This record gives sequence, structure tokens and C-alpha cells, in this order.
Amino acid sequence: MRPITVTVGPLATPNSSGIGSAASSATSVTITNGTLDTPRRILFTPTGNESANTFTLVGTNASGMPQTEVLTGANATSFYSNLDFATVTSIKLANAAAASITVGTNNVASSPWVRFDDYSLSQTSIQCTVSGTVTYSLQQTLQDPNSPTNPVAPYSVNWLNSSDAAAVNATSTVQSSYQYSPAFARVTITSGAGSVTATFTQFGVAPY
Repeated sequence: MRPITVTVGPLATPNSSGIGSAASSATSVTITNGTLDTPRRILFTPTGNESANTFTLVGTNASGMPQTEVLTGANATSFYSNLDFATVTSIKLANAAAASITVGTNNVASSPWVRFDDYSLSQTSIQCTVSGTVTYSLQQTLQDPNSPTNPVAPYSVNWLNSSDAAAVNATSTVQSSYQYSPAFARVTITSGAGSVTATFTQFGVAPY
């Protein structure tokens, strides 16, 4: 099978208040800069208790396709999206804000998802190649938003770190493998200004 290669990073310096803000009692966020340097997580920093509130985040993904995520707030502590956004067009609150909220970015971002072939052999070779300084983890999931029987919203997918400890919180180039085929895999950067390019090669067509 032809290798599939995806890249994440580099990320510019995070900006905790670079997208917009909401005042006390507001039901939406005023967007001041909705275009990000590269797709990454959206960071919310409330000064009040928003743990009973929900936030509907609308924008686009790395491919320019529309994307929506619904997040649950927190009590005077930062929280961030599960999906990476390239642009943010609107943020709506289910209830009026308890106090002021700022919206920006952090230094977390993931590569595009790699979908594996259910009809090929499961063994997959992987190489994560680092450029610059970065900390990252190889992740995978068996959940599928497109499942005909048990779909999961993209922002609710449960990602697990690789069972290969060398590919978790890694800072250098790593080779790894899968002995089974997950539904999807990705690489997630958690800090640094470098980039990671991951190549996945799933072995040949199943013999039937």
C-alpha cells in the first residue's frame, strides 16, 4: 500500500486572547481575529463559573470544510477544543456568561487523521520525523464518526496514546508500528515550535 504522510506544526506563539472575548451576561463571543496561523486548538479562559454552560464553536478545519464543536465550560479555569480550527466564524453560549471570557489559542495541535484500510493486512509501519524542537504523541482510536451503526461526533472521539512508550511525549524522530489496524491515527503536538511529519505504511492487500 502506498504510504500516507501527514504533518503538524510549526505553531506560532500561543495567544490566550487573540480571537475574541465575551463580557458578563453575553451570549456570544465577539470575534476580533478568526483566522489562525495554522489549524490548532481554541482556548477559552473564563473568569467566572461556566461549568453549567455550553459553547458552540463554528469555523473551518484544515481543508477549509465547515466544522462545529460543542464544549462544556469550566469554573474560572481554562479549557480548550478537541478539534483543530483553521478559522473561527462564531461562538455561541447556551446561557449568559457569568463573567468575562477571553478566547485565544494554545500550543496544542494535531495532524490530519489517517484512515486505515479495513480490507488490508493490519500491520502498519510508522515513522514520526521531527523538525526543530517539539513534544508530541502518536495517537489512535477505534471510534469512527462515519460508522453506520455507532457513529461518534468528531469532537467526542476518544483518542488513546500509542502503546509504544517511545512514541508518547517524544521529542525526537521515532519509528513504531501497529500490529492491528485502528480506525484512525494522528500525531498531536503538546509543546514546542517545531513540526512532526508522520508516515504510515499499511501492508499489502489481504489475501482473499
